[in-house]
Amino acid sequence: MGLLDNLKAKLAPAKDKVGDLAQKHEGRIGEGLDKVAKVVDSKTHGKYSDRITSSTDKAKGALGKVAHKDAPGGPTPPAAS
Repeated sequence: MGLLDNLKAKLAPAKDKVGDLAQKHEGRIGEGLDKVAKVVDSKTHGKYSDRITSSTDKAKGALGKVAHKDAPGGPTPPAAS
């Protein structure tokens, strides 16, 4: 077993726990991302609004993938409403 295989084996339980926590608290994490985005946007006086919005959307997408990795149909999260 190589170094990378050992590392993957040791991190697997942590990855599962993070996925469980993300699934359990997905809404609160999303709200936190929105709050942070709003604060950063106000501090930069809207100069980077498009980048902040894009980054927040990407972070929420990644959160959805982590939270719904065990859902039927694969790692794609359900459509946001």
